[in-house]
Amino acid sequence: PQPNPNPMATRAFVSHRAVMAAATGDTPAGKPRVVIAGAGVIGASTAYHLAANHGLRCTLYDQKGAGCAASGKAGGFLALDWCDGSPVGELARVSFAMHEELAKTLSLDSYRRLTCEAVAVDERAVVAAGGVAKPGNKKLERVQWADIGAVASRPMGTEETIAQVHPKRLTEAFLAAANEKVGTEVVLGKVEGVVADEVTGEVTGVVVDGETVPADVVVVAMGPWTHRASTWAPGMPKVILGQKYHAVLMRPERVLTQAVFFQGLGDPEFYPRGDGDVYVCAYPDSPNVVDEEPGEVEVRPDAVQRLVDVARAVSSEMKNAEVNGSGQSCHLPITQDGMPVMGAVPGTDGLYVATGHSCWGILNSPASGAAMAELIATGSVTCVKNFDAFSPKRFAR
Repeated sequence: PQPNPNPMATRAFVSHRAVMAAATGDTPAGKPRVVIAGAGVIGASTAYHLAANHGLRCTLYDQKGAGCAASGKAGGFLALDWCDGSPVGELARVSFAMHEELAKTLSLDSYRRLTCEAVAVDERAVVAAGGVAKPGNKKLERVQWADIGAVASRPMGTEETIAQVHPKRLTEAFLAAANEKVGTEVVLGKVEGVVADEVTGEVTGVVVDGETVPADVVVVAMGPWTHRASTWAPGMPKVILGQKYHAVLMRPERVLTQAVFFQGLGDPEFYPRGDGDVYVCAYPDSPNVVDEEPGEVEVRPDAVQRLVDVARAVSSEMKNAEVNGSGQSCHLPITQDGMPVMGAVPGTDGLYVATGHSCWGILNSPASGAAMAELIATGSVTCVKNFDAFSPKRFAR
């Protein structure tokens, strides 16, 4: 079943007078007026934790509404330890634990634990089989449903270390809870710039569709479109790329409980969901500066059909699976060094950035939002160790 429509996800403003009232009218005296540019999962998590942990209201501006890009079209795959050994490892571990608690707090029925297996396939055998398992064909041990051309497998995680959540429902739940707690709102509008005091360098507002909205704190969380903010302030990251992925939802006869990363046939990835859908993705484009508009990203039919074809080829259970919709695509935000960029933007007091999470944006959204909220509210971060590793200062050196 689909979730009830979230009115905040589609709430359009009528005039900028209404916008300014949303940004300033309900902010208690002595509390900063917080604006977040972008209502994806990172902006939404930041808004939620500002509300839940610090009692701070904010207004999020987005061209198309909540979770309109990768935050609504990603797979929602969560892994405890796949980032271990990197600066993102602590962020991932904290976030993984938070997801389970948030699922309870936010009543997310899409959250569940899974197993995960890497499966190597003989491409010639897959082609020869034509999507039909040979009579008497035995599945590999531990492999639940990948039964055509599979020659070897290895475990990539158990239910102790692997989970999933529906990304758009998570994003909307963050925003709905923030709205309920302190009146946080999502307003349709394109943020085009930041206004700062010429003398002090402090943020005084943002430009939305050509008009200035007062603000004391601005968080740029525009995903791969954050590159558009590179000229807003001297300390903003100059290069944020997007890597385009296509995906398709397919529904076999039974609900599967094992994610599979195939080795061969272009290395497709399969993420079964609790509602019966299986999310299939692969074949990314090369990273590039994104020139497509949010909510208007082209879906190439040939890329979607390639995913359907490979899904039908590697599993007899997927051969006759129903295709749910016409496919989708999104851009994952990537920085120059592959790590998220989060923190205060040097040179402009009150300006922050949070993006660049690549394929781990849904996984790392809880701790990223909690850390950004703590930084905004208190000036330091204690909930994630070594959070300074993600500072935009590293690109100014």
